Amino acid sequence: MIDAELVNRKLLLIAKDVEPLQGLAALSLDLFLESSINAVLAERYIERAVGRMIDVNYHLLTESGQAPPPDYYQSFVQLATLGVYPAEFAARIASCAGLRNRIAHEYDDIDPRKLFEAVCKATHDLPDYLRHVDAWLAP
Repeated sequence: MIDAELVNRKLLLIAKDVEPLQGLAALSLDLFLESSINAVLAERYIERAVGRMIDVNYHLLTESGQAPPPDYYQSFVQLATLGVYPAEFAARIASCAGLRNRIAHEYDDIDPRKLFEAVCKATHDLPDYLRHVDAWLAP
């Protein structure tokens, strides 16, 4: 059974992480690059938000009777099969799982310019994710 209270708490925490990301996205690329602190903040907020999204994904999928997805990327893709959001959105939002893994596991250096692009993308995609999940929960 889906624990709506748990999901809503996670959604609220994700929304709180989006706010500082919006502030970083409002900077010009040059201003973002001026301080390495901006990249550290962006990495941390993205890692936290995406980690919480993955928690939500696995909860919704497993509590809806589906097998746990084989990886984080698929957790985003499989939400489309539940009707949480369209497949086109799933393909777009799923890429954040790879970024989260690169940040969390320090697979390689992250280009600060690409990180800034990811921040700008996240400020659009994360609120869309929140709206889709919230709408799906509230029949």
